[in-house]
Amino acid sequence: MSRAERIARTERPMGPRAILLVRLSAIGDIVFASPLIGALRRAYPHARIAWLVQPEYRGLLDRHPDLDEVITCPLGQWRSLWRERRLGELGSSVRTLRGVLRERRFDLAIDLQGLLKSGTLAWLTGAPRRIGLGSREGSRWLMTETLPRGGNPRLIGSEYLYLAERLGLPTDTFAMAVHYDQDEAAFADRLIADRGLAAGFAALCPFTTRPQKHWLEERWEALAARIAADLDLTPVLLGGAGDRAAARRILAAGSTRVVDLVGGTSLTQAAALIDRASLLVGVDTGLGHMGVALGTPSLLLFGSTCPYLETGRANTRVLYHPLTCSPCKRRPTCDGAFTCMRLIEVDEVIGAARSALGRPP
Repeated sequence: MSRAERIARTERPMGPRAILLVRLSAIGDIVFASPLIGALRRAYPHARIAWLVQPEYRGLLDRHPDLDEVITCPLGQWRSLWRERRLGELGSSVRTLRGVLRERRFDLAIDLQGLLKSGTLAWLTGAPRRIGLGSREGSRWLMTETLPRGGNPRLIGSEYLYLAERLGLPTDTFAMAVHYDQDEAAFADRLIADRGLAAGFAALCPFTTRPQKHWLEERWEALAARIAADLDLTPVLLGGAGDRAAARRILAAGSTRVVDLVGGTSLTQAAALIDRASLLVGVDTGLGHMGVALGTPSLLLFGSTCPYLETGRANTRVLYHPLTCSPCKRRPTCDGAFTCMRLIEVDEVIGAARSALGRPP
């Protein structure tokens, strides 16, 4: 062995050479888990670090400076092939991904999702060490180690901080991150100039996956009017293409000028806009959590879920009125009344927005 090789070996710390993080979805969960990338990089500066994710979410990870690779799992396509009984094509696609994963020779795979689908993908890597976070649905049998989802439930992303601590990773800096590139920054700047938003705008993020997490549609219209009148900010509506029908209902209910960008941006273009917003108001949705990660003054409205109450951000407020049934998560018992969300009034939101912006009440 040459002198240069001996020096390189002594400088290279013992630890995994190739690490895979598995978190297939969704926006908020990927954002919550994002501090792990930097923690792993600081612990293992020479390791190759990759993330396995569904294609529709890869934009959240593609620009991360501490990731070497983003690998996509076409889970939606697999489900379609299964429904259509195109089992040969399904098997071929699964084998292709397995080949990609095995080729990387991961020696550590961390399943952050803890489900059977994510655990199976971690197992397919062949990594000799496979760690599952909160493993359920039988996925624990596919892991070599499992850890509970611990930490302080009031703190944003606490389960991932707890995982980092249990793995002995550095946590002195453990901040969520959303990255976008110069093209997306230029897109946001052009849009702000073209839509007359340079004087300040509020990003409204009303849309999410389950009705029990929604705030009342008519209150979004009333809130938009108050934001324009009381805070002197232009309301901007953000969401995905699947939210168009709900956006039309909100916009049809009022006469306030609202800039409608629902379905008109990519995830990272939306991130660039949120980064430039004067204020964000959202429910328990990925775009809302991105506001916290980007340091935008943010106001989150929670009801059936309560992912956190403490954000570590002085300019963030969480409105949450727990009832005896709270949080019901995926099993509401109120027959569609969603009282926990109804208890959040427009006046309260405006007051909290003033506080987040550092304005007098």
